[in-house]
Amino acid sequence: MEACRKAFTETLLELAKQDKDIIAVTTDARGSVTLGDYAKELPKQFVECGIAEQDAVGISAGLAHSGKKVFCCGPACFYVARSLEQVKVDLAYSENPVTILGVSGGVAYGALGATHHSLHDIAVLRTFPGMQVVLPADARQTRRLVKMLVDYPHPVYVRVGRGAVNDVYTDDNFTFEPGKAYQLQDGNDLTIIAAGETVWHAMEAGKQLAAEGISTRVLDMSWLKPCDEEAVRKAAAETGRIITVEEHSKFGGLGAMVTEIISENPVPVRILGIPDENVVHGNSKEIFHYYGLDAEGIVKAAKTFVK
Repeated sequence: MEACRKAFTETLLELAKQDKDIIAVTTDARGSVTLGDYAKELPKQFVECGIAEQDAVGISAGLAHSGKKVFCCGPACFYVARSLEQVKVDLAYSENPVTILGVSGGVAYGALGATHHSLHDIAVLRTFPGMQVVLPADARQTRRLVKMLVDYPHPVYVRVGRGAVNDVYTDDNFTFEPGKAYQLQDGNDLTIIAAGETVWHAMEAGKQLAAEGISTRVLDMSWLKPCDEEAVRKAAAETGRIITVEEHSKFGGLGAMVTEIISENPVPVRILGIPDENVVHGNSKEIFHYYGLDAEGIVKAAKTFVK
């Protein structure tokens, strides 16, 4: 187990030591992001903006426009709310290829409550033309992602959690390409599609369901925009039922994307996510369990859905 935020910044530091054009920008969040070592070792490639996310996005856009490879890092909840206009105009509209690393995303801040949760980010950012959205599933996938994004030509929002996460991938023999889903398990009774930290839970649920005689396909849709529409349509046609699992509001996120894609040839879809309410307080594990986003909850929903 390893935290995705640590995997991200460690990989970024390794790459930045070899490439002076890589710049990390943050907003009094080097501790939260785990950028302390980066700031100490590469102070000339590090920009501290203080608690000023709008400024950080604008500065990042200017650096990228000047040819730098910029990673703007801080709490997800602030970059998809407080500085949303700058993300829309300075990055997406202006086509500046900045990577935003949003840490402690989803419900990772736990007891800090609704003000610090980011459960609307997929819904909002996928409407910005040119903006891409990725929620890596584990540390190994995160490392692969950082290497891809150093010279990536588009602005990208990357959301990770806070604590260590279980390994979805146990070696480097997996496909991870922009706009592509990765099939973790095949089946023909049901498809479970997940993104980010819910992928491991979906995978575990898929194994349990298969063991109980429900042939379950599991798709890792961590690259949410662009979305792998072909994989979704194929799953709908071949399995006839889809469950989506997301650490996000039920409105406008992964579930909504899936239903939009198959709307012309619909099959039943069950969306597992956060309902229209302020989230209960607790750590990520407790919140996942409360809303049925863990393996136990997914298995329960799947059995009911198949019946």
